Amino acid sequence: MPNGNDKPKVGIFGLTGCAGDQLQILNCEDELVRLAGRMDIVDWVMARSGNDHTCRLDVAFVEGVVATERDLETLKEIRARAKTLVALGTCAVWGGLPAMHNEMSREVLQREVYNTHVQFLDTVEALPPTHFVPFELSLPGCPIERHEFLRVVNSVLSGTEPDLPRVPVCWECKVKENTCRVIHAQEVCCGAMTRGGCGARCPSHGVACSGCRGPVEEPNYDANITMFAGRGISWLEIARRMSNFSAPVWMTQGLEQEVRRESKR
Repeated sequence: MPNGNDKPKVGIFGLTGCAGDQLQILNCEDELVRLAGRMDIVDWVMARSGNDHTCRLDVAFVEGVVATERDLETLKEIRARAKTLVALGTCAVWGGLPAMHNEMSREVLQREVYNTHVQFLDTVEALPPTHFVPFELSLPGCPIERHEFLRVVNSVLSGTEPDLPRVPVCWECKVKENTCRVIHAQEVCCGAMTRGGCGARCPSHGVACSGCRGPVEEPNYDANITMFAGRGISWLEIARRMSNFSAPVWMTQGLEQEVRRESKR
């Protein structure tokens, strides 16, 4: 970070996505005003005009996926400008919903959406930005949690490592003494393998976890497969549910063979 009275220059960017993570930043309201006193947001198309699209950045936040050639060019430009690059949201970290159907060809998807051939598309297989360039920090969430974003910003500005949850959603459920959706409702709940930090929001409202925050750092797959199987839930059901939000990494963690093996039974 800059020394003296110079405030660090910050950019916030969106690739292909819903812009929900940027909206969450705007929802920080009073906290964002206070942060603005500590940093200079010089490039944020969603929230301001008169942006500087070429200056060097101390910190850059990127949300969305690389789904077009233009996305990839933009991402590389941001990486070249930024000292610290932060992946913002599940799309940027794991691929999110845009990467859910990568097994389908671009031609098939185009036909399903437009029912004809179009010339203006430059689409590529949807993948998270973390697949293409190195990132210093990652903050998943669909959308991100505001308190976690503020924690990351404060840590980056202070030059420290942010203290983010490493426990699964299941742990948060137990702390809240929620009724387990798997044990008591026989539902396909991904809380045992999903990164916590949301306060088990969905299970707390009687809805099974869908895995929107991506996989926890050290999931115990064998134990979870056994636990689900003992309750009549196949591994394939869990894999399909988890891949809704983290298909690229889910299929590269050696789980594709498990899915295929289960599907042949």
